[in-house]
Amino acid sequence: MSAISLPLFTVGLDQSKPSPSSSSSASLYSPFSPSRNRFCSSSLHCISSCHVKPARASTSESIHETSTIMFDNNDSSDSTAFIIRARNRIGLLQVITRVFKVLGLQIEKATVEFEGDFFIKKFFVTDSHGRKIEDHESLNRIEKALLEAVTGGNGAASVTPASRGIVVRRAGLVADSGERRAKSERMFHLMDGFLKNDPISLQKDILDHVEYTVARSRFSFDDFEAYQALSHSVRDRLIERWHDTQQYFKRKDPKRLYFLSLEFLMGRSLSNSVINLGIRDEYANALKELGFEFEVLAEQVNEDTLLLLLLFLVSYMEGDACLGNGGLARLSACQMDSLATLDYPAWGYGLRYQYGLFRQVILDGFQHEQPDYWLNFGNPWEIERVHVSYEVKFYGNVEEETVNGKKCKVWGPGETVEAVAYDNPIPGYGTRNTINLRLWAAKPSGKLDMESYNTGDYINAVVNRQRAETISSILFPDDRSYQGKELRLKQQYFFVSASLQDIIRRFKDSHSSFDDFPEKVALQLNDTHPSIAIAEVMRVLIDEEHLDWNKAWDIVCKIFSFTTHNVISEGLEKIPVDLLGSLLPRHLQIIYEINFKFMEELKKRIGLDYSRLSRMSIVEEGAVKHIRMANLSIVCSHTVDGVSKVHSELLKTRVFKDFYELWPQKFQYKTNGVTQRRWIVVSNPSLCALISKWLRTEAWIRDVDLLSGLQEYSMDANLQQEWRMVKKVNKMRLAEYIEVMSGLKVSVDAMFDVQVKRIHEYKRQFLNILGIIHRYECIKNMEKSERRKVVPRVCIIGGKAAPGYEIAKKIIKLCHAVAEKVNNDTDVGDLLKLVFIPDYNVSIAELVIPGSDLSQHLSTAGHEASGTGSMKFLMNGCLLLATVDGATVEIVEEIGADNMFLFGAKVHEVPALREKGSSLKTPLQFARVVRMVRDGYFGYKDYFKSLCDTVEGGKDFYLLGYDFASYLEAQAAADKAFVDEEKWTRMSILNTAGSARFSSDRTIEEYAEDTWRIEPYGSALLSSLTWFD
Repeated sequence: MSAISLPLFTVGLDQSKPSPSSSSSASLYSPFSPSRNRFCSSSLHCISSCHVKPARASTSESIHETSTIMFDNNDSSDSTAFIIRARNRIGLLQVITRVFKVLGLQIEKATVEFEGDFFIKKFFVTDSHGRKIEDHESLNRIEKALLEAVTGGNGAASVTPASRGIVVRRAGLVADSGERRAKSERMFHLMDGFLKNDPISLQKDILDHVEYTVARSRFSFDDFEAYQALSHSVRDRLIERWHDTQQYFKRKDPKRLYFLSLEFLMGRSLSNSVINLGIRDEYANALKELGFEFEVLAEQVNEDTLLLLLLFLVSYMEGDACLGNGGLARLSACQMDSLATLDYPAWGYGLRYQYGLFRQVILDGFQHEQPDYWLNFGNPWEIERVHVSYEVKFYGNVEEETVNGKKCKVWGPGETVEAVAYDNPIPGYGTRNTINLRLWAAKPSGKLDMESYNTGDYINAVVNRQRAETISSILFPDDRSYQGKELRLKQQYFFVSASLQDIIRRFKDSHSSFDDFPEKVALQLNDTHPSIAIAEVMRVLIDEEHLDWNKAWDIVCKIFSFTTHNVISEGLEKIPVDLLGSLLPRHLQIIYEINFKFMEELKKRIGLDYSRLSRMSIVEEGAVKHIRMANLSIVCSHTVDGVSKVHSELLKTRVFKDFYELWPQKFQYKTNGVTQRRWIVVSNPSLCALISKWLRTEAWIRDVDLLSGLQEYSMDANLQQEWRMVKKVNKMRLAEYIEVMSGLKVSVDAMFDVQVKRIHEYKRQFLNILGIIHRYECIKNMEKSERRKVVPRVCIIGGKAAPGYEIAKKIIKLCHAVAEKVNNDTDVGDLLKLVFIPDYNVSIAELVIPGSDLSQHLSTAGHEASGTGSMKFLMNGCLLLATVDGATVEIVEEIGADNMFLFGAKVHEVPALREKGSSLKTPLQFARVVRMVRDGYFGYKDYFKSLCDTVEGGKDFYLLGYDFASYLEAQAAADKAFVDEEKWTRMSILNTAGSARFSSDRTIEEYAEDTWRIEPYGSALLSSLTWFD
């Protein structure tokens, strides 16, 4: 399939009426439509029967043709007829049928007649439930979508069949000289065509990149070089859409969202890109025909599965872009995907770390950290913008000067570095919208470098370069030292300063006054990491743009929104005043001024309640003064969002109680979500195909609410059988990975019991391991006849411990020590296996999550803000064993408590339980398994002593002992359900059916409407289409 652009026409009510003038009509050109026109605008009017008047061609020749679209609900009792009259052209029928398919409609039958160069085709269609379409609004939307397919969606312009778009010169673009005009039109003609997506064109593009980009012979190249060439060919298609999107938004000038996040856990890009572009099958075929044959695999799978596997194997050569850690970073990536898919005008900004999150290496059961050299072999998905760079300042001093009779502050920096942009196109699914993730890399200031070289101070030049590049080198520098804290603050300000310079430059390109800034810019703070942006905007507006304080403050309070992911006050970010004053002296002055004005206003509201004033102050007094970045963010943001219902209540009643009582209208919550495109379509294609088959549409990939349609089939024996087969195939993949990774063979008939997430005491992997030890001891004490009743389990744990987090590292070591004992015990055999998956990342998650039967989410209630991991498992039909924490409360509301396994103390119970300390009773089973660890049953007695101390003697802060009995009960309930194959499968189907609420699409729509106040661009009829030849 190849992208096409059909001729453009002016659509009016009457051919005799002139089309509206371009000066009074809104531009309908959109990156979401099949046509491409960078330089013109037009208008569109539609009625039930749309008459299409041809535009005048650039050669002054008139093209006379009429196309009509009509619908008829009287022709059939059970379907709606759409009658299309259009000029026949290659590929148009495929485009029309694709429109019906993407809109979730089913074609029951069709007839066709020919009338000269025209065809008249009648399609009888039903909705996704097999019913006639009677809603007038839906009929109009479908009709308009078909019109776009027939006409290309634009008005008057030059007609160039099957072209990329229509070129209309801007006034003054070229001189009137005939020679120059001819050259210009020749250039536009060369630009005016999309890359084709048929297998031959794809193969040629891949081979061209092998020879001209990778610089290898097209007759001799290895698998990695094939991956590089393939990636560049996909990127070419992304860039086409990216340019169209940016040009469109530049001309339309909508309010844009700028998403500021220090972390983006993007994972691999190849599979996600070809799926969102709608050309996965075409690339799989192209690869096969290029000779990527796997004969052994071909004997075991059908041809369609083999083609997708070929593409997967090539894409597996791509490294993970681990530019973040855990849920916050992965959430950022999901939200970028949803912003693109839903056609919102948005940009993401972050840091291009040279080294991602460390590689976890396990040696003798101990975690060791190695640098993640993810850029060693290049990154074909990024585009270096050497011409997009900004100077970022540090240190120095602030002086007062008089400018135009007005006193102003001037910051004289002591150090400057350059921020260089690297762009990463993010494609939407089912749309041409492709937004941008701009990451900044730190480079030394060219001026300082040259001065050092000119004076012969080569060592200083090298030192300056290393100092500058360190800023964007390391993700999560250890901030236990002053130097680590300084580097962390440098990273935050570096990426914020560069991003804001870029945003303000873009705004000033088309606006002469900052009065419109709040109407055109929305800045989203993803946690407190980018919150120094507040002081930076104030500095720019006051010191550089010379606005007065009140005007600048009014703007700042209208543009910022803040999402916090913290659940305890102790975890909120604070910056030492001495450090901030040294590194960013002007910003400290501004923060002090903000705090002074806030305190004065607060005294008027609450009086002289010094205790509350102290708690709410942005400046924390003490032996070492700190700036409370969360307080700064709340004071200056128009909206403060939590990430789940439970989290929102914690913010209101504990973490930010004082602020909520002052500004209740500021506080909202948007439950986090994950994208079904990454976590079903990419990671679980077999389940994706099965869902589409039973829902009779692929529309659920964009309209995820359609997943609820699976509920009516949850008892269907045929679906249940197919569902189990999909799960078994995914478990086989995971079992093969485990064997290759660890040498351990596991049975796919066992329950795959999984806990994969960052290793932390509050996430309670220790509780899971103690439960495994209890299970192991029970099996050991059974008679052989009793063991036959035991449900076999493969317990899988994965995750990384922070380099300085000793207790977390000991949990990893304990997992390996227990696995060594359990996996080699012949008495236990296949009844119990324990596996630790090292270096867990997004790509491994895409393998583990589809193959899981049971997923454990064990955080102590009140410690998990949301928990997006549970949502990924939920979408894949994995049953959850969880505490009532974070988003689990809302999951229970959607799927019911009967379809999951809940245990443990509730949020409101935890504080009282902790107060009991050593008097809190724990079950004997808990004391016994802890004693086994403490006494050295699994070895390393002295090493594990401090780990055991954390749960005994009144030190059990995370309540492992209290929750242990109910945890074992939940595990027993899971065993019982797993034995009932029909019940387990029904629960699995209902989990997937109830997961729609936890799509990031829903999250983004709520943010867009309630917080950012931005609109999707490209109407629904355009944005829901991907155009194919």
